[in-house]
Amino acid sequence: MAHALGTTREELLLRHLDASAPSAFADLLTRRLAHEPVAYITGARAFWTIELAVGPGVLIPRPDSETLIEAAVAHFRGNPPRTILDLGTGPGTLLLAALAEWPDAEGLGIDASQDALDYARRNAAALGMADRAIFRLGNWAEGIDGPFDLVLCNPPYIATVEQLPADVAGHEPPSALFAGPDGLDDYRILAPQIARLIAPGGMAAVEIGHTQAAAVSVLFKAEGLGVRIANDLAGRDRALIARPS
Repeated sequence: MAHALGTTREELLLRHLDASAPSAFADLLTRRLAHEPVAYITGARAFWTIELAVGPGVLIPRPDSETLIEAAVAHFRGNPPRTILDLGTGPGTLLLAALAEWPDAEGLGIDASQDALDYARRNAAALGMADRAIFRLGNWAEGIDGPFDLVLCNPPYIATVEQLPADVAGHEPPSALFAGPDGLDDYRILAPQIARLIAPGGMAAVEIGHTQAAAVSVLFKAEGLGVRIANDLAGRDRALIARPS
């Protein structure tokens, strides 16, 4: 309703509870009843300190992913990163949130989806970061030279046999969700790539499923990295933090 009225939810509650429903509201409600994600309906999603344009073909940013930014903020306190790499950037979620946190940093975002990169470039321009963020079509870190102070990554990690809610399974891109029978296919590719890209004193933050900490840790430790696990606000394992040993 707030979107249909062209206002915020806060303003709706404070000043517009007696307003008549605009004609557009019925169509928006019909779309939601068909399980279309709210973020696709409104065309935007808030993440960390920024708001991102999103739509069909891109993974919708989740609050759980803010765990990666929180871990990076703690690691670089007093010594900001200057170079940032975001693998699987989607609509620019992690990279643009990090650049908002560190205004002197520059970053590179990689994604295999041209649709996602179109949104990422649009978001960078809207946030005034187009001169600090480069977006490139690619297959993870293939062909990328480092090192980077901060490497961020939210890969697909859902096993193909898992059942998802209708608004996710029916609308968000499967390539951004599923990663083989055990959900680990992309971690097997990423572990050796990320290990060679972290600068001395830097770190990588990689999102994981809440049951995957042990399995993903084994993959990254095998590349000679020191690892720890960061929890999300619900106390679940959510991010693997990797540093050069």
